[in-house]
Amino acid sequence: MPSVDRSLFRAARVLNSFVSSFSRKKLKMVLKWAAFAGLAAVLRGYLGLPYWQTAAGVFAAYLATGGWRFALVVIKTFPRDARALPVLFKLKARLNGYHRQKKLVHDVFRESVKKHPDKIAFIFEEQKWTFRDVENITNKIGNYFYEKGYQPGDSVAIFVENSPELVFLWLGLSKIGVVSALINYSLKKEGFAHCVTVSKARALLFSAKFSEVVDEAHGRLSPNMDYFCLGSISTKPNFAFTELESVLTSTSALPPPVIEGRKPTDLLIYIYTSGTTGLPKGAKITHSRFMFMSMGIFYAYGLRCDDVLYTTIPLYHSAGGIVGVGQVLLNGATMAVRVKFSASRFWDEACKYNATVIQYIGEICRYMLDQPVRPSEKQHKVRVAVGNGLRPQIWKEFKSRFSIKQIAEFYGATEGNSNIVNMEQVPGSVGFTSRIAPWAYPISLIRVDEDTREVIRGPDGLCILAQPGEPGELVGKIKVGDPVRDFHGYADESATKKKIVRDVFRKGDCAFLSGDILVMDDYGNFYFRDRSGDTFRWKGENVSTTEVEASISNVVNLADVCVYGVEIPGTEGKAGMAAIANPSVDLKKLNRSLQETLPAYARPVFIKLVESVVVTGTAKFQKTSLKKVGYDPSLKENCRVYVLHPKSREYEPVDAATYQDILDGKIRF
Repeated sequence: MPSVDRSLFRAARVLNSFVSSFSRKKLKMVLKWAAFAGLAAVLRGYLGLPYWQTAAGVFAAYLATGGWRFALVVIKTFPRDARALPVLFKLKARLNGYHRQKKLVHDVFRESVKKHPDKIAFIFEEQKWTFRDVENITNKIGNYFYEKGYQPGDSVAIFVENSPELVFLWLGLSKIGVVSALINYSLKKEGFAHCVTVSKARALLFSAKFSEVVDEAHGRLSPNMDYFCLGSISTKPNFAFTELESVLTSTSALPPPVIEGRKPTDLLIYIYTSGTTGLPKGAKITHSRFMFMSMGIFYAYGLRCDDVLYTTIPLYHSAGGIVGVGQVLLNGATMAVRVKFSASRFWDEACKYNATVIQYIGEICRYMLDQPVRPSEKQHKVRVAVGNGLRPQIWKEFKSRFSIKQIAEFYGATEGNSNIVNMEQVPGSVGFTSRIAPWAYPISLIRVDEDTREVIRGPDGLCILAQPGEPGELVGKIKVGDPVRDFHGYADESATKKKIVRDVFRKGDCAFLSGDILVMDDYGNFYFRDRSGDTFRWKGENVSTTEVEASISNVVNLADVCVYGVEIPGTEGKAGMAAIANPSVDLKKLNRSLQETLPAYARPVFIKLVESVVVTGTAKFQKTSLKKVGYDPSLKENCRVYVLHPKSREYEPVDAATYQDILDGKIRF
């Protein structure tokens, strides 16, 4: 064969292989742009048109063949993206700077101490702590545990009420490289013991008011556990403990010894999340992850160093404990903390503390709107409300009634890399992605099966991207070592593997599975639709259905139990509902048992007694059909449905009148 023929043969084979590697969609795109290139050649070469006329002709052809849709998107979203991209670049620049300098959270905090040592950092009821006070207290904590022999990489569990002391403890421990596990103070018994155990905690630091919970569970914990109590215990427990405050009085307030070799990718704290299945998981929060989440909100919404942030949400969660606390530790703001949310006192206290920023979750907003009008709701200085879950139905009313200039709605899994923000205050949107430059922050929605939530793949083995208007699970591309794109997982490595999907955009890549189903509009705005997997959100908390199923099953003689979330009009999230395959269940006994084993937010609002629970071909409960019929008593499937009535706190039958009262909001949850 002549050499030229062999060359042509090889070229044809390479071309064929190249084209074969394309999906139908990509091939169609290549052919389309090849056609535009041909048109440009004709206009320029044969007709002799000037460059600007050639460009105008090609652009006109592009618009006429459907390009006008994307052109409209560009026109409408360019101003938003032009504001957002500098924010992202500024955030990355600051994070990269800290990475190069190997600065940790307490290093950045120390810079604020030097700038304004006498400025108020935290307020709790009538107590105030300056930045110097916090530095001294946390130094004492670090020094004490260093002297006790605690080493970098050791972990401790912190089980204290919502107060700045929670922050002082983990920040002080972080100065000597000890990792703190922040335990939800609503937990008890098995759930509490599990969270302490999975963190491999060497010590447990707890509030005196929770001593009974610790006493009940200490037999399930490590026999080598050290116990430290904050406050005085009236009844002596069945374990030895140290009163932490008394031993700290004689401890040095000088900075603890510097631990060499530490870096921003080191672990800082564990924050627990339900994830998608099973008991709570300890999400790994590194120093860089903490910085990214808190500084991202700071830059995106124009927060300031002189802000006073008022929070009533738990500091053991990422919203309060990272997004909120980070404004103090990293940006020099002031935070006023309340033990528990109070709708009737919220605005009075916001005025008392001169708050300029408040934190919310969706349910808080609804509770505040239900309150009678009071002068303080207009007399405050709040300009920004930071949070997530504000329903579109009350968005404008909340903003208007309380005269809040900016709603800073954001979305983000505690452990994930797919955090997004709603910079344009689009009602109901949890954030956005650029349709013009998606590479700048690579997050996407991928198709999943409606029933099984399994990822759907195309003929090429890659995930299929959900189109605008089509629901999909949010994923974020993982880039190891990148402070914005990395995913560090959980204390349990097996749980980490379940949250990673591979071969997403191209062969060999990987992404973080958020576990949330969202919908994107034509302009890149995301809207929350549902939780994926065996989890739903209620009262601002993620509820693991498998954990609730296990608790119920132990009481109902191991009968099949299927737990899922159902909507209640006018409420945020989904209420728990349990279908139990045992028509003779003693609901009073079940209720008492659940009060002892589950936190209030995880107890089912509805109980449905059935003969059997339908399963799929893979032996999984068929929850989709159960969710559709809900708790409507007019349906024959719902002849034995009960509601945990807010007044009696007992399970009562749902009849037509009760059902209507729930829909009308006369029965409030």
